Amino acid sequence: MSDRIETGVRRVAGLDLAEPLPESDPRLLERIRDEIRASGPMTFARFMDIALYDREAGYYTEDREERGPGRSGDFLTAPEGHPIFGWTIARRLETLWADLDRPDPFVIREHGAGSGALAVGILVGLRRKASPLLDAIRYQAIDVSPRTARAFERAVDVAGLRRFIEPADDRPAPGTVLANELLDALPVHRVEGAADGGLLERFVTTATDGETLATEVGPPSTPALAARFATEGVRLAPGQQAEICLLLDTWVAWASAPLLRGLLLVIDYGADAADLYTPARGTTLRAYHRHRVHADPLVAIGRQDLTAHVDLTALERAATEAGLTPLTRITQAQYLADLGLGELLVGLQSDPATTLESYLAARSAVVRMLDPRATGGFAVREFRR
Repeated sequence: MSDRIETGVRRVAGLDLAEPLPESDPRLLERIRDEIRASGPMTFARFMDIALYDREAGYYTEDREERGPGRSGDFLTAPEGHPIFGWTIARRLETLWADLDRPDPFVIREHGAGSGALAVGILVGLRRKASPLLDAIRYQAIDVSPRTARAFERAVDVAGLRRFIEPADDRPAPGTVLANELLDALPVHRVEGAADGGLLERFVTTATDGETLATEVGPPSTPALAARFATEGVRLAPGQQAEICLLLDTWVAWASAPLLRGLLLVIDYGADAADLYTPARGTTLRAYHRHRVHADPLVAIGRQDLTAHVDLTALERAATEAGLTPLTRITQAQYLADLGLGELLVGLQSDPATTLESYLAARSAVVRMLDPRATGGFAVREFRR
C-alpha cells in the first residue's frame, strides 16, 4: 500500500518504530494449528486468508482501531496522506461521466474503502468546484470490516457528505469500480521453481513440537498454479520463490459484474508477469506493522498486514475475460500529473483559507504521490465497459 516500498523502517512522527513485533493472536494460532492437525499442511493462501480475514480475529476484520491505514496505524495510503489525491481522481470521474452522457445515478463502488479518505477526497473535490456530477453520484463502500465501516461513516458525516452515500448493492448501473491499494492484500500461493524445471508450492505446517509454525515444500495444491505460469510464459529458475494470486480472476469478475458502463480503476503496486517473475526480483511477500516492513509472515499473525505485488498481466487478462477493455496502463505519478495534480496544488497555495502549515503538508504529500521510489511508481490500470 502507499509507502509500501522496500526501504526498511518508516519514519513517522510520534511512533516508536523500534518497538518489538506483537505476539500472534492466540485464537488465530490455535485455528491454524487445529486445521493443520486435521487436514495436513495448508496452502499459504489459506493461511493468509485466516490471518487477514478471519471473521473474529483477522487483521482486517477484528475490531481494533489502530490497525490498517493511517499515521497511527501500520501503513499510510495516498488518500490518507492528503485529500488532494481524491480531488485529482474526481477530475477523472467528471470526464468519464461526461463521456457516458451524464447518467443519473452514477454509482461509485469503492472496494476496500477503509477509513473513507478516498471517498471524502473525491466528494469534497467535486463539491469544491460545484461539479454537477455531485448530484448524480451514489457512493458505495464495500469492505470486510465493521470497524472500517464505522470509520467510513464517521468520515463522511464529519465532512457533511452523508447524502451521497448508499448501502452497497449489485444492481447494474453506470459508474466506476475503484480499488486503491486493495489487490495486493488478496491471499496468494507461495511457489518456487523445482530442479526439474517444474513447480513446487510452499505450505504452512507445524514444526516437530507441533506448536511452532514453519513451512515446507511439496507438489502444487492445484494445477491452476502451473496453468497460470503456462499462460503467461513464465518459468521459475530452480529455487526461485514467487507468489501467485488465483483469487484475482474471481475478484475482477465479481467486482465488475454490476458495472453497466464505465470504468474499473485499479491503483496498486505490481508489475507485468515478465518483470514480476524475473529471478532477480524473487519473492514480493512482505509484512507491515507500525510503518515497519519485514519478510516474516509467520509472526504477529493477525496483528500485521501481509501483501504481495500484483501480477498486472493476470489482472488485464481477468478484466478482458470479464468483458472489459483495457484503457490505461500508466504509473500513478503520470496519471495524477495528467489529471492536473500540480494545478490543484497551485490553487491550494492561492486559496486564502490555506495556512502555510497546511500548504507544506499538502506539498509534502504530493511529492510522495509523484515520487517513483514511493507511490508515484505504483501502477494505474483502467478498464472500460
